[in-house]
Amino acid sequence: MTRPRILIVGGGFAGVECARRLERKLGPGEAQVTLATPFGYQLYLPLLPQVASGVLTPQSVAVSLRRGLRGTRIIPGGCVGVDPVAKVAVLRKITDELVNEPYDHLVLAPGSVTRTFDIPGLTEHAQGMKTLAEAAYLRDHVISQLDLAAATTDERERRSRLQFVVVGGGYAGTETAACLQRITAAAAERYPRLDPRDIKWHIVDIAPKLMPELGDRLGTDAMHVLQRRGIEVSLGVSVAKVEAEQVTLTDGRVLPCRTLVWTAGVAASPLIGTLGAETVKGRLVVTDRMTVPRFDGVFALGDAAAVPDLAKGDGAVCPPTAQHAQRQGKAVADNVLASLRGKPLEPYVHKDLGLVVDLGGRDAVSKPLGVQLTGVPAQAVARGYHLMALRTNVAKVRTLTNWLLNATAGDDYVRTGFQSRRPARLRDFEYTDTYLTPDQVRAHTESLHAQH
Repeated sequence: MTRPRILIVGGGFAGVECARRLERKLGPGEAQVTLATPFGYQLYLPLLPQVASGVLTPQSVAVSLRRGLRGTRIIPGGCVGVDPVAKVAVLRKITDELVNEPYDHLVLAPGSVTRTFDIPGLTEHAQGMKTLAEAAYLRDHVISQLDLAAATTDERERRSRLQFVVVGGGYAGTETAACLQRITAAAAERYPRLDPRDIKWHIVDIAPKLMPELGDRLGTDAMHVLQRRGIEVSLGVSVAKVEAEQVTLTDGRVLPCRTLVWTAGVAASPLIGTLGAETVKGRLVVTDRMTVPRFDGVFALGDAAAVPDLAKGDGAVCPPTAQHAQRQGKAVADNVLASLRGKPLEPYVHKDLGLVVDLGGRDAVSKPLGVQLTGVPAQAVARGYHLMALRTNVAKVRTLTNWLLNATAGDDYVRTGFQSRRPARLRDFEYTDTYLTPDQVRAHTESLHAQH
């Protein structure tokens, strides 16, 4: 008898947590689990700003899938289409080969991509902060700006190289600006020809508040930390145009700048738009059991799905956070098992445990279980949470060692020099694919059936 086939699309928090739980709970020979993901690691996204600032090495936040998943078959590639009638997913391997992967139960957790807008020059000149490669490149780029600013005799060039703009006042943007500002301020001591007062960091966000999820008090505390460090925060303002050496804001200001970091939100994976299913704000509509209506045996979760937030009620959907994705992964695994065993599926309910924002050094703001903390206590909570969330002991030890080493020995501000001749664009490092339409998916699966 053929074992039921469970296919998981996506190697992020949701997909990996689902696979881990299935490995633990499936009986011997009960089902075959396959994970399709373009990378061989799970990226711990909340610590990415610390990779960009050099506090952590890239390996610290890239948790090996093959170390943590022993019984799951891993296909290196991404899903480009689904035929829900034939129950076949079309995968594009990293070799560009298209293959059919039949399934009995499909778990869609393809995650999200950087959300962009039709702003002149944005995709040509902005840099993202959503992938491991982007974080490593951004560190190189920032240090190279210090190198070039110290070497030039042109005052105009120096000003543009020493001004950095981060668009997005959420957690990613705020932590990125805070962590990178610390390394540029400390690095200035190694550059005798640079005046530290010339290094300027600027956070821009169209929202009226910085990190509104924190609440007024902690949001204000975070703002004071940033302002004390000299980081300028402009709220209610966005970017009108991006050029190679300057950025124009919607309030008319023109900032000399050669570094614009774009962290203004995410959008669901483009795969979702190819399924022909109902969506809300780009995310796949699912039930509170995370099943996709009209698609037999299909579950969806994480950033790509609008999962009802039963803890909040009033029609709310879960925000695209790592905390929800991990817990949804466990809940979907339990529902897949229940479906296999003919048992009722359970709704997903999770009350947010709190928020942590690491601003670097001893600065942080945290809200665990509703308790508002700042400074060293908040930093202890933030780093403790991250250590617990990392899924392997190797990752925990590596991260803790990096923190201790950076706190005692500091940074050497070394850049690797990759892509030194060609500046990276916003989409250069983010994994995207050419997705198939439903008709193309059916044609592909039918052609392979005919061949066999």
